[in-house]
Amino acid sequence: MIRLFTALEIPDEIAARLEPLQRGIEGARWIEREDFHITLRFAGDIPEDVAADFDEALEEIPFEPFELELEGVGEFGGAKPHAVWAGVKLTEPLRRLQTRHENAARRVGLAPEPRKFTPHVTLARLRGREADEVYSFIAANNLFATPKFEVTRAVLFSARSGTGGGPYVAERFYPPEIG
Repeated sequence: MIRLFTALEIPDEIAARLEPLQRGIEGARWIEREDFHITLRFAGDIPEDVAADFDEALEEIPFEPFELELEGVGEFGGAKPHAVWAGVKLTEPLRRLQTRHENAARRVGLAPEPRKFTPHVTLARLRGREADEVYSFIAANNLFATPKFEVTRAVLFSARSGTGGGPYVAERFYPPEIG
């Protein structure tokens, strides 16, 4: 079994803008700069043969380079927040690419992703944090934004089993079609 997910990389100049956000929540497990990413499809723990089929399906996905930008911060978990993140402005090329990754996962037999796609870059994982502390963090950083950056490839990452999963390993790269 191997734990896999597909994602978009965060360029170093954008990662440098995310790092200053990583403070202000006591006990948060801040994500390492080199592990910042935008998840397209979490596959989970899958057998090696399914992983190979998934890789083949991903190779067939066409896309052209496109631009993204980050804006705002938020949380997952509501009254019991378990993560804080920087938002990704949803564009049509991003939505289309994510849908194609979802369809590739389903073609190889993975269960449909039950959650609505909320593009984001996880900044920290939380355990037992007071919602007030997290909402103060969000209020203090809600105007966060970055310049646009170009998406030049999608990546198949592997992760350790367990909470957090990092450090992540890039297993395969899927460049856009040019021309």
